[in-house]
This record gives sequence, structure tokens and C-alpha cells, in this order.
Amino acid sequence: MVSPIVAAIISLFLPGIGQVVQGETQKGIIMFVIALVLAVLTSMVSSMVSFISLIFAIYAAYDAYKMG
Repeated sequence: MVSPIVAAIISLFLPGIGQVVQGETQKGIIMFVIALVLAVLTSMVSSMVSFISLIFAIYAAYDAYKMG
């Protein structure tokens, strides 16, 4: 496990990976897949999905920090 701050920073850029390094592999993989789906939707739809992706990344970072 890494420090909560490092896990949060990792999750901010790669949502879900912070959870993986904190030992929550299944949760991290689910969050990463959600982030990928949101990224694909962003490229297909509009900036609203991009905003939702940003909110999700911030949530993933907070969750990774909270786990530490």
C-alpha cells in the first residue's frame, strides 16, 4: 500500500488505479472500466460527459485517499 495522497493523485489521473494500489483490486477495476466508458462517451457525445468524467475522477481520487 502507498500513502493516501499518492493513491489519490494516481486515481485523479487514472481513476481506479489508486484503489488497486491500496489493495481494493475489484473496486479499482470496476472504477477503471467506468472511466474508460466515460472517456469513450466523451469522444462521441459532448462536453457534459467530459464534466461527468472529471467528477468521477475526483470521486475516485477521494475514495483512494479515504482508504489509506
